[in-house]
Amino acid sequence: MEADVSEMRNELQSRDGLWRRIQLECQKLYTELLKITEYKDMQDIQIKHQSSHDQRTEQLENKNTELLLFAESGEHQEELNKIRNHVYRKEQSHCSEQERMKTEISDLTEELHQKEITIATIMEKASLLERQLKMELETKHKLLTKQQV
Repeated sequence: MEADVSEMRNELQSRDGLWRRIQLECQKLYTELLKITEYKDMQDIQIKHQSSHDQRTEQLENKNTELLLFAESGEHQEELNKIRNHVYRKEQSHCSEQERMKTEISDLTEELHQKEITIATIMEKASLLERQLKMELETKHKLLTKQQV
């Protein structure tokens, strides 16, 4: 009987170790969830940046229109060409930056989606393991109680 009790105690300790690992994994998942929330916040900031970029693009277009009107007047053609080239380079730079940010947002969104799937899967498995462990602990506890009686 003592050997059975000792064996059950060892098994319960083993199960306790498993339970602690599950809890540690849940803590890691929680940390990962915080990181994901941070990624979402970063996406929100980038969306706001996109909005301000659109405003700047509109401003550049307005300036470009003004320059065209100025060019039609025929004055300062060389200076106007320099300014026009400068504006064009700025627009190109802005567009490439915008494309880079779109790509980065897309990559972060995909990564976020994959991590959400992983977290959901792990949480589901952890929940199942927790239920199994509780059932086995109840069964072992009942057997132990019966043996002690």
